[in-house]
Amino acid sequence: MDKAFTFLKGNLPILISMPHAGTKLTEIVERGLVDEAKSLPDTDWHIPRLYDFAKELGANILCAEYSRYVIDLNRSADDIPLYVGATTGLYPSTLFDGRPLFKPGLEPSAEERNQYLEHIWRPYHQKVRSELDRLKREYGKAVLFDAHSIRSFIPYLFEGVLPDFNFGTNSGTSCCQELESIVYASMGDDYTHVLNGRFKGGFITRGYGNPNDGIHAIQLELAQKNYMDEIEPFRYRDDIAPACQVQIKKILESIKTWANPKGQINQSRS
Repeated sequence: MDKAFTFLKGNLPILISMPHAGTKLTEIVERGLVDEAKSLPDTDWHIPRLYDFAKELGANILCAEYSRYVIDLNRSADDIPLYVGATTGLYPSTLFDGRPLFKPGLEPSAEERNQYLEHIWRPYHQKVRSELDRLKREYGKAVLFDAHSIRSFIPYLFEGVLPDFNFGTNSGTSCCQELESIVYASMGDDYTHVLNGRFKGGFITRGYGNPNDGIHAIQLELAQKNYMDEIEPFRYRDDIAPACQVQIKKILESIKTWANPKGQINQSRS
């Protein structure tokens, strides 16, 4: 297995995590996928491109390399379900529409999956932990922004059509109320939005957000229709994506102002 993630060091107390943007597969997973899964339809497509502006903003950016079909980085190592009802686990067995992910008898073995846990899941989470600790040490606080996207209509997982912007703070426990309010207030009238609706934040938001310790975590689940085609070939939409980027930038700039009001610069950026 190759490296589990890419990381760009910034100069702000903000870490943007992109755990579902990866597209790499192991040979065993690739061989076992059903035909409907080979295009990786449940990927958080184009998220690094959509957030490309965040480099100049100064955020630290962590992006997964491997597909969630290998192992889901936003699930706990003990695979405790995040939501009541239909969901996907640490080692997904179904597509988002409920169909089997693997051909019969071709699922990765327990031994193989343990390798994924050790060489993909653990390195990613070790990096999340070490970066949040570093940011808190250097700035006195840290903000983890978990960046996701999803098709706007998936009856197997949720009813109806999702709002455009779905913020999750684990029902207000993964970040302080002040930051939660600032982020939500940064939304204008151009996009529908909800706080702690169907998506309250996955394991990363819930596991690392600890406002009493100065670490604040927020998840954004973005409806993909706002920047791309939700059907194959999952085309990035240059006609609508820029406006979506403007809104995301407003959100991150509001976090930047709150997290670093004095404009402190970390000169060690590399």
